[in-house]
Amino acid sequence: MTVLDRRQVLVAAAAAAIAPVLAGSEAIGESTMTAAVTPFRIDVSDEAIADLKERLTMARWPHATTTDWSHGQPVAFIRELADQWLGKFDWRAWEARLNAYPQFTTKIDGQTIHFLHIRSKEANAFPLILTHGWPSSVIEFFEVIGPLSDPRAHGLDPSLAFDLVIPSLPGYGWSTPLAAPGWDTARVARTWDTLMKRLGYARYGAQGGDVGALVGKELGILKPEGLVGVHLQQIFAFPTGAEGEMEKLTPFEQEGFANLDMFTKYSGYQDIQSKRPGTLAYGLVDSPVGQLAWNTELFFGFEGEGVQFVDRDRYLAHTSIYWFTASGGSAASIYLEDARSGSGYREVRNDTPTGVAVFPWDFRSVRSFAERANNIVHWTEMPSGGHFAATDAPDLLVEDIRKFFGGLI
Repeated sequence: MTVLDRRQVLVAAAAAAIAPVLAGSEAIGESTMTAAVTPFRIDVSDEAIADLKERLTMARWPHATTTDWSHGQPVAFIRELADQWLGKFDWRAWEARLNAYPQFTTKIDGQTIHFLHIRSKEANAFPLILTHGWPSSVIEFFEVIGPLSDPRAHGLDPSLAFDLVIPSLPGYGWSTPLAAPGWDTARVARTWDTLMKRLGYARYGAQGGDVGALVGKELGILKPEGLVGVHLQQIFAFPTGAEGEMEKLTPFEQEGFANLDMFTKYSGYQDIQSKRPGTLAYGLVDSPVGQLAWNTELFFGFEGEGVQFVDRDRYLAHTSIYWFTASGGSAASIYLEDARSGSGYREVRNDTPTGVAVFPWDFRSVRSFAERANNIVHWTEMPSGGHFAATDAPDLLVEDIRKFFGGLI
């Protein structure tokens, strides 16, 4: 079957299926259920929560050789997080927040895909798929869901509103278990296109950060029919070594290389996940403290720079999703798959209109490097915000998404 044939089949299937009719957080009715898309509700058992608490109580701790971040995450800091997870964290509250949004599962290419689907109350809302990264989850987007899907209620121009599709990456959260190897970011991009067409969307946009930015760029490279544009928080493009190219960088871009130097120096998690995620998985799915500590690297920083401002309760919610779904190892697998296939970081031509929002407390994308292989039509250097901008700079991100897509649709 050719690509065109597959697309025709998908469009025909979408036309034949009854699309879920949702407004806000209303639950889907039985009359709108289809065989392809099934309503889903999170319900972690009391036994699973009790097991987590017991394991936290029985944790074995390494001997502290230092009190700072020079060898990794300090024991005292991880103990603080574990104590909060055990004694103060309320999973049921976060579970209720998740279940306030319509959720579904569907199977694409043999893989279960879990996603939130929030339809705007506004007529002619534009479909937008939002993709999280590692070690994040769909919770990352809670602060942007309202302004994007219901701008009228947030004091924004209601003529630009979005239907939102927010999937869990394959191997993450409830998009588990990982059904087979080979799930690199290019394959995820193809799956997202299938998902949007299965939901009946003939035109749509994509947005994401971290792994979500890699998926977004791969969607741009794929350039499927109906994709209007991609908005990314990072484009991982690097110097070629050509004479004088570094001297042409702006002060903002030059400062960003300090972040890149730190990442290169400390990002052991990327090295391991891109080589031996299967071996790593044993520790992550058997020890909640192991999962807790492993995920702190990117959230709290390699030198503890995020300790004072990262919302610990939200961080524990993200980590709880990894723990309850036993997805620590499968979530790491996309690093291995991209390392083997070259997806995500490859400089293959992306002709899809692309917008980039560069946040200062993050790896800073460089426009001249990004333009080598991407059709950059929108570029914003933000005054604040970091790697998980949907959480720590939601207003800035919402404004930039609206500006970018407002110019395309």
